[in-house]
Amino acid sequence: MERISSLQNSRIKNIVKLSKAKERKAQNLFILEGARELMLALSAGYTIDSVFICPELFEKTDYPRVLDTLSDNIKYEVSQQVFEKIAYREGSDGLITLAKPKKHTLDDLNLNNNPFIIILEAVEKPGNLGAILRSADAAKVDAVIICDPLTDIYNPNAIRSSVGCIFTVPTAVCSSEEARMWLKENKIKSYAAELKASNWYHEEDYTQPSAIVMGTEADGLTSFWLDNADRRIKIPMRGKIDSLNVSVSTAVITFEAMRQRGF
Repeated sequence: MERISSLQNSRIKNIVKLSKAKERKAQNLFILEGARELMLALSAGYTIDSVFICPELFEKTDYPRVLDTLSDNIKYEVSQQVFEKIAYREGSDGLITLAKPKKHTLDDLNLNNNPFIIILEAVEKPGNLGAILRSADAAKVDAVIICDPLTDIYNPNAIRSSVGCIFTVPTAVCSSEEARMWLKENKIKSYAAELKASNWYHEEDYTQPSAIVMGTEADGLTSFWLDNADRRIKIPMRGKIDSLNVSVSTAVITFEAMRQRGF
């Protein structure tokens, strides 16, 4: 296994470059950090390009066998100084992996007879996307559909904040029009979250095939979804601030749907 101790090593410089969406797209690679995240990516069938291991940190991992199935010729040992240069989070267990992204199309989604879907319009903050994916995994929703995204779903911060749920939640990326047509074809009723809606979210029936549509914190949903959704819903606000974080709002509505569905 090759050891890298220089911050000027070309592979290390390239990892730094991959923090930019443009580079990720050009190289068809993305970064994920952590042994658990690598385990989830492997379970989801992702192709691994290379793994960078800091032995001093990796010896403390809860997943010591995660590297067993990987070829030695894609493993690189790095010094702790080098690892700190390429790491994205505190308390890391010493693994940085480069992997090839998958295509996330609507055709790839396999639905059951009564699906529940989360639709995100123009999501722009990686942290919000990651948090929503965590909620989606916890609720075991059928899919998250990301329409007209303003952030790359393989942004390292999205992967970090999702704690690897990007690899566990069926996800599609498409335009809003494509998502609208897909909902119609699959006979899924849509609920657009809006502060000025007249319908309380908890008074709706989500026991049928359903999709909630969530907008950005700054601007909410565009007129496209407000005009084309089947229903508009809102969450009661009792304080002086009339807006929840979009990831919290998504979780509130999602788990009401799960309560109604009995699981």
